[in-house]
Amino acid sequence: MRMSANQFQNWSQKAITLLGMSGVGKTVLANKLRRENWYHYSGDYRIGSRYLDEPIMDNIKKHAMTVPLLRELLRSDSITISNKITFENLKPLSIFLSKIGDPNLNGLTLEEFSRRQDLHRRGEIKSMLDVPKFIERARNVYAYDHFVNDAGGSVCELDDADVIECLAQHTMIIYLKATKADEEQLVARQIQEPKPMYYRPAFLKQQLPQYLREKGLSSTDEIEPDDFVRWIFPKLFYERIPRYEKIAADFGYTITTDELASVTGASDFLKLLETKL
Repeated sequence: MRMSANQFQNWSQKAITLLGMSGVGKTVLANKLRRENWYHYSGDYRIGSRYLDEPIMDNIKKHAMTVPLLRELLRSDSITISNKITFENLKPLSIFLSKIGDPNLNGLTLEEFSRRQDLHRRGEIKSMLDVPKFIERARNVYAYDHFVNDAGGSVCELDDADVIECLAQHTMIIYLKATKADEEQLVARQIQEPKPMYYRPAFLKQQLPQYLREKGLSSTDEIEPDDFVRWIFPKLFYERIPRYEKIAADFGYTITTDELASVTGASDFLKLLETKL
């Protein structure tokens, strides 16, 4: 959604989508807006609590069933296990997505990893297509005037035109672009503490053989999971940047992390946006 500064100022019920790499500040900004009467919609939370809740719980119960005591209690319906995912704690989703590699090091086989990646992709598409419905719910049920969609870092990799068109039609898309210094910090953080990621299938298919050749491995089951994430993340990071930039150029606007650093609340954010329109 594009508009002039004057149109934006007169937009009584604002709806914003924040795009950018994980760790760039989307959730921090969304939380600031939330404290000032903005409805905070988290794409990752929606995926984990709605679209992947059953697979997440099945995976947890499958592991619990390997413990004789828990197996007996589960089979007799004597205990329940619940998914307590929150906006701040997305670990149930992250652990389910997991990493490819040696099963003895808690890695997943290529087949199982690909299955979970596909489930995540479908869940992310659905969660973004849910945005218009939640904008209405935010206004009509919870009486929020303004709405912020805290989108997952992999939205740019979905290759689904309907998602971007939906977001552009119902929200103003803002790409939070990391400065060069912040890019280096984000990459260093992931290398220091490797986390599960979503990879576009064509990108993963291209990178896996290269990794195996470099490491002298014959199978993905020989991969050390954390090492692969450390190796591939910088490539993934710089693969995503032109995708974000194209979305912003075609449908939205760009704010840098330097500019975002001065934002303390909704008023600062809105003034900053007006300079971009």
